[in-house]
Amino acid sequence: MPIASINPYTGRVERRFRAFSWPQTERILAQAHQAAAAWRTTTFAHRAQLMHRAAKLLRERQNELARIMALEMGKPVVDGRAEVLKCALCCDYYADHAAEFLADDIIETEAQRSFISHEPIGVVLAVMPWNFPLWQVVRFIAPALMAGNVGLLKHASNVPQCALALEKIYHDAGFPPATFRALLIGTDLIEKLIEDDRVRAVTLTGSEPAGAQVAATAGRQIKKTVLELGGSDAFIVLADADLELAAKTAAQARMINAGQSCIAAKRFIVEKPVVKEFISKLKTHLLAFRTGDPLAEDTQYGPLARPDLADEITQQVEDSIKQGAKVELHGGQSKPGTALFRPMILSNIKPKQRAYHEELFGPVALILEAKDTADAIRLANDSRFGLGGSIWTRNVKRGEELARQVEAGAVFVNSMVKSSPEMPFGGVKKSGYGRELSYLGIREFVNQKSIWIAKEEKPEKQKKVE
Repeated sequence: MPIASINPYTGRVERRFRAFSWPQTERILAQAHQAAAAWRTTTFAHRAQLMHRAAKLLRERQNELARIMALEMGKPVVDGRAEVLKCALCCDYYADHAAEFLADDIIETEAQRSFISHEPIGVVLAVMPWNFPLWQVVRFIAPALMAGNVGLLKHASNVPQCALALEKIYHDAGFPPATFRALLIGTDLIEKLIEDDRVRAVTLTGSEPAGAQVAATAGRQIKKTVLELGGSDAFIVLADADLELAAKTAAQARMINAGQSCIAAKRFIVEKPVVKEFISKLKTHLLAFRTGDPLAEDTQYGPLARPDLADEITQQVEDSIKQGAKVELHGGQSKPGTALFRPMILSNIKPKQRAYHEELFGPVALILEAKDTADAIRLANDSRFGLGGSIWTRNVKRGEELARQVEAGAVFVNSMVKSSPEMPFGGVKKSGYGRELSYLGIREFVNQKSIWIAKEEKPEKQKKVE
């Protein structure tokens, strides 16, 4: 795939980039490896000062960064600014808490003193997606730099200007240039980078096939990976839920980033007594969303990031309808090869349909009818994914009990699933492994070193000579 900014709203090529050659990429890797040796010796106070400066620059440049996201992948500028501010919050969070999160853990043993030290490992390669082109990167690079590591970014080929703008933020904040570099490379060089001994670990957010390939390559090299892959999050609506609030939030949860989010609600599992009323309310809220030019302030959702992505989800929908799914809200593409995809609702979702098993990465809400609460949990867990989920009920205690039964990395009760710096983020099953964010995230790529200091042996007193 060419490295280019192609506006999904207009179809116009905004800018093309020449991909880095391997010699050019290898030089940057060599510089990063050298910089890692020096960066690991810096203090948390020094790193925090620069990270707070990066947060300040993000806030100052929020309009410019939001515009780049709108042009490159169709995110409305209102949402783009919110993403930038969330990135700034993450930078401040790790600047404030890294020293605490990576402080020595004192362990009581028979030694005079024993503890676990959390030390940087060096160069970490990040392979990142286009859907949240700044947030996905910042939640990797902020903790990595604060831990004393350095980062190399292989961003998605359709958001090169986002990658370069973020690189400039950190350089302008005062981080040594080699501690964070954006590599404008194709997927063909990822394997060579992972196989190089100077790359110590890899983090990837993306598809199952990409995750499997990266993990296999890293595994052969005995290197740690963190994978955040797809999701088909369950949005469980029990019969006693506040249906109006649940339906309104359901529409918002399905329309996050025009439905292009791993943690967007995708499977709406509704108890039978309220399923018809829920569908009616959900339809009303989805129809109220306004589309248009992502650069316009009143646009609530834009096109999908690329026309081929809209073509793909259209095929998934058409196949599912042929397999028995029922259309409750018509929408979708106006014609093949266009990026705009209007919201849809499909019901009568059954196990033999593509919609039942696959992730639909766009604004298609899938309604699954549950006979009772136990059946709702069964349906929620009958998925190869396990990223996030939510439960809607007026009985909060019961909601918490059920949340423990859902196989997912995060479950929210009476709230939309979201990521935040304070809480760990990641999945189980085919949604990946490892965690980003919180204190767990910053500890993923450190050497958890045991240090043992023996007790001093006291010399025996010499016997008196008579």
